[in-house]
Amino acid sequence: MKEKVDQLVNWLKEQVEKANVDGLLVGVSGGVDSAVVAHLIKKACPDRSLGVIMPCQSNPKDVEDALKVVNNCNLDHTIIDLTETKNVLFSTIEKQLSEKGEWKEERRRLGDANMRARLRMTTLYTVANNYRYLVVGTDNAAEWYTGYFTKFGDGGVDLVPLVHFTKGEVRKLAKELGVPQEIIERAPTAGLWEGQTDEEEMGTTYEMIDKFLKGEEIPEKDRNIIERMHRLSEHKRNMAIAPPKF
Repeated sequence: MKEKVDQLVNWLKEQVEKANVDGLLVGVSGGVDSAVVAHLIKKACPDRSLGVIMPCQSNPKDVEDALKVVNNCNLDHTIIDLTETKNVLFSTIEKQLSEKGEWKEERRRLGDANMRARLRMTTLYTVANNYRYLVVGTDNAAEWYTGYFTKFGDGGVDLVPLVHFTKGEVRKLAKELGVPQEIIERAPTAGLWEGQTDEEEMGTTYEMIDKFLKGEEIPEKDRNIIERMHRLSEHKRNMAIAPPKF
């Protein structure tokens, strides 16, 4: 894994040079994926890297864990609380659509969750613009294959250094980088709502997805879930769809 770390750090340096920017930033959630990216960008750009912590109606433990990550790798950071912004925007949309009798209450939770992800990405790009940095994503191979990310949210980034690494491999990278063990073992969550965990929402586990990606045998139930998620999320991995030139 040390060789992989060195390769990733060199690749990140190359992207900064190619884009003619000054550095790199990442949204730090307190999870293992963002922890690994935080350590990588600190190594790639020691004096020109930034971690952005963005609580949004979040569990205070998320911020505590995110601070452990940035302090662990001595990464410069800033905290931008998006709770009020999200609440105002979401309630405005809800009010406008309710007045037309078109508000779908059963879709509230998903709409709220996706808004959080997209507000975070809007925030990251505004901050990146200020510093002339690239936005580095945290999606791993399992999330990318299944589409377990918000389109134009956590999937809307400049660089995806972990996209070829399974969740298990990301944890190995984390150990190599010296990420605190409690962060490595933390239950994966996107912080989309209170008590939300990735695996509960997906209906399968990262272990099963990792095995699937490696071509190993897994239960039919899990294989069906993974294949369905991949099929339905194809649009997330593509640019905006255009018609043929008439």
